[in-house]
Amino acid sequence: MAKTEDVFKKIVSHCKEYGFVFPSSELYDGLGAVYDYGQNGVELKNNIKRYWWEAMTLLHGNIVGLDSAVFMHPTIWKASGHVDAFNDPLIDNRDSKKRYRADVLIEDEMAKIDDKINAEVAKAAKRFGDSFDEAMFRQTNPRVLERQAKRDELHARFEKAMNDNDLDGLKQIILDYDIVDPISGTKNWTDVRQFNLMFKTQMGSSSDSTMDVYLRPETAQGIFVNFLNVQKTGRMRIPFGIAQIGKAFRNEIVARQFIFRMREFEQMEMQFFVRPGEELSWFEKWKQTRLAWHKALGMGDEKYRFHDHDKLAHYANAATDIEFRMPFGFKEVEGIHSRTNFDLSQHEKFSGKKVQYFDPELNESYTPYVIETSIGVDRMFLSVMCSSYEEQEVGKDTRVVLHLPKALAPVKCAILPLVKKDGMPEKAMEIMKALKYDFACHYDEKDSVGKRYRRQDAIGTPYCVTVDGQTLEDNTVTLRDRDTMEQTRVSIDDLAGIIGRECSLNSLLKKLEV
Repeated sequence: MAKTEDVFKKIVSHCKEYGFVFPSSELYDGLGAVYDYGQNGVELKNNIKRYWWEAMTLLHGNIVGLDSAVFMHPTIWKASGHVDAFNDPLIDNRDSKKRYRADVLIEDEMAKIDDKINAEVAKAAKRFGDSFDEAMFRQTNPRVLERQAKRDELHARFEKAMNDNDLDGLKQIILDYDIVDPISGTKNWTDVRQFNLMFKTQMGSSSDSTMDVYLRPETAQGIFVNFLNVQKTGRMRIPFGIAQIGKAFRNEIVARQFIFRMREFEQMEMQFFVRPGEELSWFEKWKQTRLAWHKALGMGDEKYRFHDHDKLAHYANAATDIEFRMPFGFKEVEGIHSRTNFDLSQHEKFSGKKVQYFDPELNESYTPYVIETSIGVDRMFLSVMCSSYEEQEVGKDTRVVLHLPKALAPVKCAILPLVKKDGMPEKAMEIMKALKYDFACHYDEKDSVGKRYRRQDAIGTPYCVTVDGQTLEDNTVTLRDRDTMEQTRVSIDDLAGIIGRECSLNSLLKKLEV
């Protein structure tokens, strides 16, 4: 556990040192759980968004885009249930004065039990070697069985308390399982109470005409209230989807693990409207479609898993998460939900206006059902960084390299003159000018070429092109691969084709043919 924590700390440090992510307002000692994306981070983030957007809108002829406002009429949030039900169970420790989510404290306790079980399994595997039967060990070892029984009992109580919205029950679990405050080490807990996560502000030009409005906690409602606008103006026929990328805001009780949980974040959401009764088959299709999108990045199929929800949201009849293995365990990066017809029905009820679709094939009007795919851009960014970071021993040195998916890399190609004389800088700039219209390129002539390679490795640049004396003779350059460090001699005329095949988004999108 300590090792993975150390790796995560290195990743956080690397993000700042190399211009990926900065603490927001750092000049004024920062602002909790808010971050800024630096010059390399914003490029990586934009490439992630482009990959998602084009996978949605280019590969599906029945999915279109939208960009709705952050501010919306406050009754929208009453209709959606956010005013009354968008809460987290909050608990304070009287000694440390710190505030926690009660459900997260219990989930962390279950994770600790899982870690102890896995440690027993790992120790036995090391002791017995190739003859070790993990499944049999888990079924027969007394310590494993005892801990698994404790974990199962805890999970059952936790699931019931969450489904019943039993706040007293959550506190009793915390007390019964001796869950202590990680800072004070005490169990001096307050009662559990609900905490609404929405940020509220006022809108209006004068004091007597202001009204309370909210910063949106999700982008989905902007899609729902524009359903008829998009359907009619685009002459859309069900099934069809509306995709949106935008900022959302949540006043998280526990904002932690770097950019994994923030108060200001960005979502990529798509709402797919279907006929009633067909939603569960579409739910299964979108589960596989979205998992394929993640796996196409080549970060390791074994790092992904589905996690079905124990507790369904009030609007859902099916829900699962795509989880990615972070240094701190498997964590949600995307949710796929069957939201039924809840949202459109609620907006019809609260607005007093008909929000239905006339189906010409069935010759009837109905309220569509919805399948939602919702992915956090920041969590996706973090999963890419965690998967890509590596420290390698190269001779007597250590190189830090980001094995970013090449199509997502902030810089695709670095152009490096071997020395700053003999016409090499001029030739390098000529190559730069030829490539920069198709690829994000970086020109660097400072320090030894070895140090320049290391700088590019650290920001995940897939290729370095070195211009040397031979270049001026035969129009060839040295092309160095980031991952293998292999260097090959190629013609300048072939550079665009090589980089394009490996680094363009098309190379990813073609894996997702639908």
